[in-house]
Amino acid sequence: MEIILWIGFYFLTFYAFLPAFVSRVFGFRVFMRGKTKSEIALTFDDGPDPVYTPILLDLLKKHGAKATFFVVGANAEKYPELVSRMHEEGHIVGIHNYVHHSNWFMRPKTVKRQIHRTSDVIKKITGARPKYYRPPWGIVNVFDYGNIGYLQIVLWTSMFGDWRKKIGAENLYLRMRKKLKPGEVFLLHDCGITVGADRDAPANTIAALARILEDGRELGYRFVGIDEMIELTEGKKSKISTEAEGSPSVGPVKRVLVACWMLWEKLFHVTFRLKPIGDGKSFNYRVRKYSGPVVYLRDGKTLRSGDKIMEMHFENRMLYDMGMNSRSAVHTAIRLVRSVADALPFYARELESLPDRDDVKALYGVSIIHRGSDGLGFQIFDLPRGMFSWTSDLYLRFMMSIITPEGSKRVRERGTRLHPGC
Repeated sequence: MEIILWIGFYFLTFYAFLPAFVSRVFGFRVFMRGKTKSEIALTFDDGPDPVYTPILLDLLKKHGAKATFFVVGANAEKYPELVSRMHEEGHIVGIHNYVHHSNWFMRPKTVKRQIHRTSDVIKKITGARPKYYRPPWGIVNVFDYGNIGYLQIVLWTSMFGDWRKKIGAENLYLRMRKKLKPGEVFLLHDCGITVGADRDAPANTIAALARILEDGRELGYRFVGIDEMIELTEGKKSKISTEAEGSPSVGPVKRVLVACWMLWEKLFHVTFRLKPIGDGKSFNYRVRKYSGPVVYLRDGKTLRSGDKIMEMHFENRMLYDMGMNSRSAVHTAIRLVRSVADALPFYARELESLPDRDDVKALYGVSIIHRGSDGLGFQIFDLPRGMFSWTSDLYLRFMMSIITPEGSKRVRERGTRLHPGC
């Protein structure tokens, strides 16, 4: 029974939890936030609704605002005239599955079938296939990336709980007002018949939105469809990329890897209780017991297993920024050695403040950058063969591929010459 539970846990982790986490936190393969000067995107889920959607469309028309409606296919079939009106009045019609079920609990083929069916419904009504998709509750599974590759997944920056009637129009307005700024993607609802929602909750949404549209006009904001928001954002990204002299481009896969690397570092800091050196933006340390073979140091001292050492740690953000803004891997290494030299006085002062300073035998670190370290007073030793050496080698190669634009190429071409030392 326990084995079955573990298998289920791993399956859900990789099928559902991990993809949802990566998409939501790191924005992998999804659009969540715009980079605009005055534009805001209003998006509405779960409709169309025969009572509230017409009122909402009247309100948007009055203010000249455009929005994006992620419709449930079954509802669209029931009320095609509302979907047609959305399209004719310049709003974007997207997919929210045929029925409001989570992608976590549906097979990949079922998700694909739901999306295609809803797409067919929308095309039959509007004459055009939708380009945008929002999975119910914003949850994707690992197969969605491939199954819906032709659709842009759209999530949100701000959600207000407007499906609950008890929040009230006033509180809902105040929540929305706090988030009223360019680049925001608001998640709202024009239908309250899904599980967990209140039937008449959209009445509060419409009342609060009426005030928000007034406020937005006074502030000079525009409410646009998600297509224009994405277009403006991509245009700004292209401009920034063009203006950045010689800045290397970073693809979506690498962005996810870098984000995971930064998150892993935070977990490592908490787990092993690392402490900052200086301003805490470049180096950290911990005092621990040495567990390697006997090492004979230049000053005649001997480092043995069980002796205390001060362990050096680099900040991943510093390494990444340094690598991405260096001309080559050699330039990165030179800058890193110099940064270590600048940090050594801070390590000395920190060591002096420790109550057990006299018991600390050495300053210790693991690196594949050996050249130049001896000039700072360090001795370089090969790591003893074993699990720690093997995992350190894998990690340091991964780090090299992350922190420099040509890192992967360097690891492939010079992999036999890269080895960790301490």
